[in-house]
Amino acid sequence: MASLVYFRKESEDGMVIRYSFGEDPAEMTRLLIMNTYTRTAQPDDGDVDYTFLKASRKINAVYDERAQWPERGMSAS
Repeated sequence: MASLVYFRKESEDGMVIRYSFGEDPAEMTRLLIMNTYTRTAQPDDGDVDYTFLKASRKINAVYDERAQWPERGMSAS
């Protein structure tokens, strides 16, 4: 069974980036808050589930590759 998660940058204010994310690119209803200094993420709804972990790990992986926070992306496994 495939697992997909999509994410899109919603806002950025120096120390924090907010990403919407979800399993459907048309319905990314959840919010992930990334601390750009510590590179740690928190879900806005407090639900640390597989979808949240997959999104936050992919965002950090893209940052590792490009040294820039991604505007959007997806992860598939």
